[in-house]
Amino acid sequence: MSQILEDLKYTKSHEWIKIDGDVAIIGITDFAQHSLGDVVYLDIKNVDEKVEAGESLGTIESVKAAEDIYAPISGVIAEKNEEVIQSPEKINHDPYGSWILKIKDFNKEDLNRLLSAKEYKEYVDSLEQHED
Repeated sequence: MSQILEDLKYTKSHEWIKIDGDVAIIGITDFAQHSLGDVVYLDIKNVDEKVEAGESLGTIESVKAAEDIYAPISGVIAEKNEEVIQSPEKINHDPYGSWILKIKDFNKEDLNRLLSAKEYKEYVDSLEQHED
């Protein structure tokens, strides 16, 4: 059973997003880090780069797979979490405390397309049922 925090928004590609003033903080969900296994590498786009919702922000690699991290919203990359980039295994220990990047100047309309915690839980539950 994956941990899902109530105060976040989610994507079907398993990113979480938290709005903090005029900045959006983004990471991957507990479900995603469990699915990936031990995270060993992160490659994220550069600060000040514009991104569109649904576009790849970079790659996350584990011992099992490499996956894209997708932008939940359009905006400009404000900051990358260098601590997590240097020690990507932190994502496995605390996926919600180990944010990956922050986006500024984001399109607030994009937030309406994201999943609530309840909707994301229902989505994850449906995926887990298909694994059985």
